[in-house]
Amino acid sequence: MRGNRKGLTGWLFVIPYITFTAVFFVIPFLWGLMLIFSKWNLISPVREFVGLGNLIEALQSRRVWAAAVTPFKVMGIFLPAVLIMSIGIAVLINSFKKMQGLLAVAFFLPYLASGVAMSLVVKGVVSYTSPVNSAIAQVIGYVPDWLGHPFLAILVIALMIAWRFSGYYALIFLSGLQSIPQELYEAAQIDGAGRIKSFFKITLPQLYPALYSVMILAVGLMFGIFTEPYMLTGGGPNLATHTWYLEIYYQAFSALRAGYASSIALYNAIAVFIVIAIVRKLMQVWGRAQGWED
Repeated sequence: MRGNRKGLTGWLFVIPYITFTAVFFVIPFLWGLMLIFSKWNLISPVREFVGLGNLIEALQSRRVWAAAVTPFKVMGIFLPAVLIMSIGIAVLINSFKKMQGLLAVAFFLPYLASGVAMSLVVKGVVSYTSPVNSAIAQVIGYVPDWLGHPFLAILVIALMIAWRFSGYYALIFLSGLQSIPQELYEAAQIDGAGRIKSFFKITLPQLYPALYSVMILAVGLMFGIFTEPYMLTGGGPNLATHTWYLEIYYQAFSALRAGYASSIALYNAIAVFIVIAIVRKLMQVWGRAQGWED
């Protein structure tokens, strides 16, 4: 009897999680898989079976291929920028003996801000008549078209996202820094190693667990970009900032092609899994070279 009561208690604790998973993951996942093979406009009660038509059409779409390339373009700027910023912030906070919590919260605040609000602020900063552009015009003689030039638009979006997430990633690096034994730095100092050499020979290798986590999070983030390009460029110019989520949103809610949008979402998921698997493997190889075991 007592064993049955314990089992019942366990199920009472587990049922809310099972229900949440079923309602918000399993059912939508199965529904999305079904839509991939259907033609449906989100309104009609009738769904037309099209087989592999949506998947084939998506592979032939210029918009889908543009969306597939954009994460890598943003990643090329975002990853170096966010790693430098977040590690720098973590080192700065760790150098203070007092008020580390207050500083960590201050740098974390941009992550909590609304992406829409931040996009509107950035759009104002890069507008033609902004003080920033006026100062640049006085130096170089013209105002850059920040959101109208393909590379500059990618640059603005990547740096904006890097600024927003640097405080969040800095907390991960900060916990890694505080777990490094001070004896390693003392031994390096006795051997005559300076700060720069100590950073690359001790700090960076010892940050491998934190760096591994941040890299996985950052790479995954690049395939889920929506708010920034939607608010700043709408995917332009000429699809230069067009993303997976923008194309899914457009096809599902503007073109009312739910089945086609689901097929694009499937390709997005496959791309995420493949790229993250590659990044994980590369990070594990680097980690083993630094003395870390899997």
